[in-house]
Amino acid sequence: MGFIALVLLALVIGSVVAFVGRNRQQAADGAGQLSQQDLAADAGAEATRWVDRLGGGIATLAAGDDRAARQSLADATERHRAAQAQLATAYTPAQYALVTQTAVEGLHYVRAARTALGLDPGPALPPTGSAAAGRQVTVGGQTYTSSDRPGAGTPYYYPGGTVAGRTVPGGWYSTPWWKTALVAGAAGVGGMLLADALLDGFHHHGPPMGGPGGFGGFGGPGGPGGF
Repeated sequence: MGFIALVLLALVIGSVVAFVGRNRQQAADGAGQLSQQDLAADAGAEATRWVDRLGGGIATLAAGDDRAARQSLADATERHRAAQAQLATAYTPAQYALVTQTAVEGLHYVRAARTALGLDPGPALPPTGSAAAGRQVTVGGQTYTSSDRPGAGTPYYYPGGTVAGRTVPGGWYSTPWWKTALVAGAAGVGGMLLADALLDGFHHHGPPMGGPGGFGGFGGPGGPGGF
């Protein structure tokens, strides 16, 4: 075989190898892209299911004159609106996960409202953090109370989360103090000091009012409880 023939044969073999390599890479890239699309689709379906479940839970519940139930139902409705807005713009698995988190948090409020009304709280939900034990603490001349159950003195439910950099247990409180901490914390250290004083007091001081239990708070940054 002549020299020119050998060169041509080498070029042909090289072209075939390059073509096969490109096809394999394209196939791998296509499979990876399809996998990401499948993950996003699955996450979107899961998020939609939680949002729909929250909407159904709100629609079938009437708080009546119960203060704690009204408060929790209002917070659930706020979470439902937020979840719907998030769902409308989500397109990645991470964004859909945030939608799911918001919806589950709202369902904890629905569960709290049902408990306040003396109803079956319904199916268990993914846990969202530790539960508040019953405590009393006085800060700045004002006494704050936490409990693992609703009552006349503890009508404000918080599913749990992070306030001023501190993890707040989920449960029932005498005032929605976390709103003040969040607002003040955004402006300076006042809210952080309030959160520190309250949480240290709830964890270490004051006579117990009830054992652990309740509904917990979401294991991530939590929003304010609202009014």
